Amino acid sequence: RLTPAEAALTGFADVVVKVQRPGIDQIVDVDLAALRRVAAWLDRVRVVREHVDLPALLEEFAVTSLEEIDYIHEAANAERFRDDFADDARVVAPEVAWERSTRRVLTLADVTAIKITDRDALRDAGIDPTEVAHAFAAVMFEQLFSHGYFHADPHPGNVFVTPTPDSDRPWTLTFIDFGMMGEVPDRLRQGLQRLIVAVAARNGRQLVDSIRDVGVLLPSADTVELERAMTALFARFGGMGFAELQEVDPREFRDFAVEFRDLVRRMPFQLPENFLLVIRAVSLTSGVCSALDPAFNIWDAVEPYAQRLIRDEQGNVVQAFAKEAVSVAGLVARMPRRMDDVLSRLEEGRLSVDAPRLDTRLRGLEVLARRVVSAVLFAGLLIAGAVLRPDDPVAGTALMIASVPALLHALLAGFVSRRIP
Repeated sequence: RLTPAEAALTGFADVVVKVQRPGIDQIVDVDLAALRRVAAWLDRVRVVREHVDLPALLEEFAVTSLEEIDYIHEAANAERFRDDFADDARVVAPEVAWERSTRRVLTLADVTAIKITDRDALRDAGIDPTEVAHAFAAVMFEQLFSHGYFHADPHPGNVFVTPTPDSDRPWTLTFIDFGMMGEVPDRLRQGLQRLIVAVAARNGRQLVDSIRDVGVLLPSADTVELERAMTALFARFGGMGFAELQEVDPREFRDFAVEFRDLVRRMPFQLPENFLLVIRAVSLTSGVCSALDPAFNIWDAVEPYAQRLIRDEQGNVVQAFAKEAVSVAGLVARMPRRMDDVLSRLEEGRLSVDAPRLDTRLRGLEVLARRVVSAVLFAGLLIAGAVLRPDDPVAGTALMIASVPALLHALLAGFVSRRIP
């Protein structure tokens, strides 16, 4: 417990004190030196060198390991995590007693509660383990794909479920141990978002493109066969949870692996920075959720997030079409003036021409240009309306209706112009 004066200052009295094992830094140094030597040997093997940059991967691991034994760094991580979820009632993290913390000693508010995978204790507290599974998955995806800063070690010992009967929410997820945290750069996060959309859409081609964008697949890779493999994978196993996959005949997995084994071996895969931590976090998340609910399907947790990303992507498409429509409208508005300038120069003798029927040709060109612009505008409005209609029927229908005049002009302008003397 903190002293009364410290408790009054921090707002909490009960604490947990984490003391570093003596000599652990020397042990880590020896282990890293051994790993660097092994990595140097393996890096001489061509097949290894072409698929992964082992020295870079090891240095990333070394940085993470050294940060884990720096408790000041861990305390700063805890503060940052708390700030990220300051407005989210689902998530809690312990406060740091900074006056009682050093590089080798970390003092945190005691937030001990129900271990997240203790299903019996959860039920005794009136908490549905299945609800906890879905909330935990949603929070982890929020960290990975929205915040870009995530808990990379969310095993059952590092997450509690805390009953909160006196608040609007009956329970919260309480995270501890922030020694291993990961960051997802903007470019990688955007690539992961596109990958999630591709998986949700069961689109093999888009998945391969997303893998390349993320940096897992080198640009030189021949992706035709890989695309075929992903399409076959989605067709057979797409959308299945772990419980469903356990019921699949093992021979099907074996046949699929044999069919595409050589392909995977030939593919020049690599692991971009922080990608291992992302894989670790997703794997642990899936394991915890399956422990809470054996029938848990991680695709069900991914789908709402993927749908939100798809809506955002559609919004970007609509914005692009809107900008294009404005640009085309500007071109239409400027074109008569430009044509009038040309005709004026002809009338004033400031343009030398040899064709006696040039003004007629120019009028025909103007009509043709207007028809082309109308066709482009029609296509833009129609596609934008079709994309937007599932999420916003009113706006989508309005855009589609607005495309009709442009279509009529594109079809009839030439006919009408020929009837005018």
